[in-house]
Amino acid sequence: MLPIANEMKLFDSHCHLDDRTFFKDLKGTLQNARDAGVCEIMTVGVDLESSQRAVALAESTNGVYASVGVHPHDAQSCNDTVIKALSRLAEKTAVRAWGETGLDFNRMYSPKKDQELWFIRQVLEADNLGLPLIFHERDSQGRFLEILQAHPNAQRNGVVHCFSGNETDLSTYLDLGFYIGITGILTIKTRGAGLRNLMPKIPMDRLLIETDAPYLTPAPQKNKTRRNEPAFVRSVLLKLAEVRQEGPETLAAATTANARRLFNINT
Repeated sequence: MLPIANEMKLFDSHCHLDDRTFFKDLKGTLQNARDAGVCEIMTVGVDLESSQRAVALAESTNGVYASVGVHPHDAQSCNDTVIKALSRLAEKTAVRAWGETGLDFNRMYSPKKDQELWFIRQVLEADNLGLPLIFHERDSQGRFLEILQAHPNAQRNGVVHCFSGNETDLSTYLDLGFYIGITGILTIKTRGAGLRNLMPKIPMDRLLIETDAPYLTPAPQKNKTRRNEPAFVRSVLLKLAEVRQEGPETLAAATTANARRLFNINT
């Protein structure tokens, strides 16, 4: 575990430390995280190459864990060879989840048929390996849930990354037993208004905090830099505590425990 410099121990449950924006100052980024109280980090793969980088980073850095998977944006480049390679990577102890996988019908970087085909394939592969899933869902018009319900597994677990849905979506995800990942969107005045209204409806034992770094920089850092980083998950935590009217220390302990439970981290 990374040593920390304050009382609250935070877990950034979703970021992309392998992104090229961190190439020149990764050590500094990790030190910033330590200084902010971030004791553990999940760095998330979006294709085979980024998954390989994520695993290598996790294997060389205490307190950093990795996931492997193919993002819906990259689904059209996925194939059986890629899935087999990811499965081999997933055997490494640094890998604690499968994803980021799901459906994104907003930007449509990959055709729907490819997104659906490889989403199903990855869900079944994660089930086979006993790994929790990191889900991405955007504007799928219910198709995301249809696929999961068509392939049920009582043992399946996962987190809905960067949740930005409505109350019905939230209720359905909670009924499926999933965790809810909250990003810096929560801190944005206009864009995060609807999300803030839903925060009291999420049980404390289902909450995760995340940055999605280098994306989705929270306020107040958003006014100073475009690049998000794991240290800024502290701003997400503080806004979450404010909205839910709960102590930051209590929420920090709960969200860290939740992430460790989901990702089967016991040390």
